[in-house]
Amino acid sequence: MPPFSIKDAFDIAIAALLLFYLYRIMKESGTLNVFFGVLAFIMVWVVASQILEMKLIGTVLDKFMSIGLLILVILFLDQIKRFLVELGDHKRWRFLSNLFRHAKESDASRARRHILPIVYACMNMSKTKTGALIVIEQELSLENYEKSGDIIDANINARLIENIFFKNSPLHDGAMIIAHDRIKSAGCILPVSHDRNVPRALGLRHRSALGISQATDAFAIVVSEETGNISVAYRGVLSTRLSTTELERRLSQLTPDE
Repeated sequence: MPPFSIKDAFDIAIAALLLFYLYRIMKESGTLNVFFGVLAFIMVWVVASQILEMKLIGTVLDKFMSIGLLILVILFLDQIKRFLVELGDHKRWRFLSNLFRHAKESDASRARRHILPIVYACMNMSKTKTGALIVIEQELSLENYEKSGDIIDANINARLIENIFFKNSPLHDGAMIIAHDRIKSAGCILPVSHDRNVPRALGLRHRSALGISQATDAFAIVVSEETGNISVAYRGVLSTRLSTTELERRLSQLTPDE
């Protein structure tokens, strides 16, 4: 058996750091059960085939490992998609984006100017109990969802948002998608979350908002037609009963830090 060297210690340290970082990302993205399941299977495989040298079980597990990745993709498609969204989050690679900070500053200030019209529209719709679902694109493109509705491509304007979600408007029941500081489309169809933890009192808008936040990195805002309450869904987490001040704060956090 070769002696334990500094290279081996370095190898173990890197593997431990990668596992820890993977654990943190999957915990934040709500896919921790997948992480523990895969880790447990790998441990059983190593013990059976490498340590105990159990030929039959080892052979079976070896065959399963060869197709295990495909099986995981099929069984945990939504969880893996959410994990990859978290992994690709630009905030995790801020040390690289800082190199281009000066180029991004104008984009950040421009984005902040569009927060107030959205907040103002949500405040007015909350008072009148006008149901609304607004989705704000982040890093991942929402082009496929935009095509499911009517293309608008207009400047972000509070009155336009309120008119689109007016109760007699034909686009009232769908979702509005905002991307690149523009209202891209309205009346869009979104994926619906089947999370059993969502309260039954919440309707289709809330489940659609949670669904798009689970499938992408988009930020979704819901105004309840029944209560007028404002809710947001982001990174697979639904937060309800928010004030307009809290909504403005969360929208501000979406823009790059100065």
